[in-house]
Amino acid sequence: MRIGVLDIGSNTGHLLVVDAYRGAPPLPAFTYKEPLRLAEHLDAEGAVEPRGVKALVRFVDEARAVAADKGCSEVIAFATSAVRDAVNADAVLAKVEAQTGVRLEVLPGEDEARLTFLAVRRWFGWSSGRLGVFDIGGGSLEIAAGRDETPDVCASLPLGAGRLTRDRFPDGVPSDAQYEETRLFVRQQIAASVGPLRRGGGFDHAVATSKTFRSLARLCGAAPSQEGTYVRRVLERDLLAAHLEELRTLPVSAIAQRPGVSANRAHQMVAGAVIADAVMDLFDLPALEICPWALREGVLLERHDHM
Repeated sequence: MRIGVLDIGSNTGHLLVVDAYRGAPPLPAFTYKEPLRLAEHLDAEGAVEPRGVKALVRFVDEARAVAADKGCSEVIAFATSAVRDAVNADAVLAKVEAQTGVRLEVLPGEDEARLTFLAVRRWFGWSSGRLGVFDIGGGSLEIAAGRDETPDVCASLPLGAGRLTRDRFPDGVPSDAQYEETRLFVRQQIAASVGPLRRGGGFDHAVATSKTFRSLARLCGAAPSQEGTYVRRVLERDLLAAHLEELRTLPVSAIAQRPGVSANRAHQMVAGAVIADAVMDLFDLPALEICPWALREGVLLERHDHM
């Protein structure tokens, strides 16, 4: 069965086409994506700006056509933080459906964390014991922990790399005052979740997902994507802290030249690194292992389980 998963994230619109078989992992067949930066296209009142809506409608229509052309019998379409938090979310969703025929489901933050956790559990298996899973998106940070396929506890915090960049670093390179104020703000927000997430015990295996964490790991020396999906990749806290001190002083053009950093995300790397550094420090994690599966795979796996 060929299924399309259309993920409207806060940074990127991404259609993943997979072949799904009972008793087997979903097999990627095709991918189509485009940077939308919805988390950065919000006006002062928190509404998605007209240009953001226009770009979203165009991408969804193109993705619908691509999914049909690739033979998908079903498309699971959803949106995350940027649309979820927008004050005009209902109007945006209605316009998308009216002009494309695609109905986007808005995932609550806790469902986002839960489904990402499911994907990580399936990837690493039961031998991982109690999992701690962290996912930095464009609009939010998802955290989940537990021993089963459903996390015992999860949290979704408004600390995405795109959101933080828009709100805190509007001029590109942050001043020392902007950086320090942002660093302390992020830590205060995350600290409130540390107790509940660690109440069930420490993590036997601490894992990170998402493009931001993958880029940071590559920046700190992890293997490039060309070496394959099954190569073990780790983000180490000490290396990240050292790179962060340098990154925060560099212009975006210089950050874009670093290994693993895409041009359309370079401006968010400092904010993403601030969030990742706070996560690893406050949860006392010397390293995070990078998982190639995340939310899209979690959505697919849950759908697959119900087939």
